[in-house]
Amino acid sequence: MKRLISKIKVTAELELLTGLHIGENSDNVEIGGIDSPVIKSPLYRGQPYIPGSSLKGKMRCLLEQMNGSSKVGGCDKINNLFGYSLENKPSKLIVRDAYMLESSVKELENCDSLDMPYTESKWENTIDRVKGTAEHPRQIERVPAGVWFHVEFIVNVWDDDKEEDLLGLLDEGIKALENDYLGGNGSRGYGQVKFSPRKIEPVFLKSKSN
Repeated sequence: MKRLISKIKVTAELELLTGLHIGENSDNVEIGGIDSPVIKSPLYRGQPYIPGSSLKGKMRCLLEQMNGSSKVGGCDKINNLFGYSLENKPSKLIVRDAYMLESSVKELENCDSLDMPYTESKWENTIDRVKGTAEHPRQIERVPAGVWFHVEFIVNVWDDDKEEDLLGLLDEGIKALENDYLGGNGSRGYGQVKFSPRKIEPVFLKSKSN
């Protein structure tokens, strides 16, 4: 790996098929307030967003599970794309933070049935198996189903890479995520997502003769 020969931008829209909860710090919960809030951007009027680290981390985890790796860094082809600091392998994949499409922003701002700006709250609890009663009720904040986000990936292709292998592995990760969940409480139905068809375009291409 001596020379960066191209950068490939992969973009898509991500649709929430069920409510999404990606949490932020909730150390200072007010009485009667939400127990588990979602992460929001102060630069976008407090709108919820999907951190690139959440997308990247979940896809990596799923790909490693699918390839039989019991720990992070246990699969060479995944390390080649996602990086592995213990072997000084830089990541060749950049995952941008994903923000809501303006159409979804307007729809949520005009929605009268939400509990908070842009989000809903859902009560969750645990069941005492002996008594058969619900215990420890808590309010979870979620981005509601039907919201769309813009997603962008950058794939750095080096002189010892095959572009199709890197893009193919990224596509595997996206498909795996569609059949799993993003964020928390996935076993309770949260976080089912669907990606639109991907747009692939080169944003930098270095001539081999240079």
